[in-house]
Amino acid sequence: MNRIEKAFARAREENRAAFVSYLCAGDPDFDSSVEACRAIIESGVDILELGVPFSDPLADGLTNQLAAQRALESGSNSEHVLDLVRAIRAFSEVPIVFYTYYNLVFAQGSEAYAERAKSAGVDGILTLDLPPEEAGEHLVACARHELKTVFIVAPTTPDSRLETICGATTGFIYYVSREGVTGEQAAMSEGIASQVEQIKQHTALPVVVGFGISNADHVQTVAQAADGVVVGSAIVNCIAENPTNRQAMSNSLRAKMDSLLEGNALAKIQ
Repeated sequence: MNRIEKAFARAREENRAAFVSYLCAGDPDFDSSVEACRAIIESGVDILELGVPFSDPLADGLTNQLAAQRALESGSNSEHVLDLVRAIRAFSEVPIVFYTYYNLVFAQGSEAYAERAKSAGVDGILTLDLPPEEAGEHLVACARHELKTVFIVAPTTPDSRLETICGATTGFIYYVSREGVTGEQAAMSEGIASQVEQIKQHTALPVVVGFGISNADHVQTVAQAADGVVVGSAIVNCIAENPTNRQAMSNSLRAKMDSLLEGNALAKIQ
């Protein structure tokens, strides 16, 4: 099994959902980004979703837009993102999934992008704005370099498209729990369990749920329905609050992870 499959298998054996955490690569600078990744990995992340900084992140809310802006302003580029993956691989075998926009893949070419990502230690790629119907070249390149693909299902996705989306996915399905962009929310959307069940009728792959999950109650609710829980903005905000104090940032990230996982929040309730 690859790292992603192992992470979900381990979570199943422990009767819990996997915890997937998002950070923007290079936020607020390279060295701080390495330490931010170290802090959340050591705090129990099962899969690390690394956002590749982009100037026009259309699926991201303000928190993650500002994270990308901080990273870009500190000089982050595609090579620095790969260097960050290599730095993480020096101390961790956590699965790493790139969260990126297709412009960044297309600019290099799918073959070159996949080859470089795999060589650095990436396990999968989520291209947010690439429809599976138009992803032929990308899918071939990922398969050739043994990179898992991740595609998104939204609340507005018609059932007729689920077969296509699931058929293009080799890693896990990412269900976006609400319409709109990323960001912390006070309450979870309704109908998550039924939507996950509907997706599972089309695939045996894990289904994770993200967008708006910001506290342990949210984590616990989603963990009962899905194979994985994704938290992004609530964690990224710890960096935004401490952009120039690396130790305070690390402490804040560890405390946030503890609070999100409080009370064994990922456990499946029998």
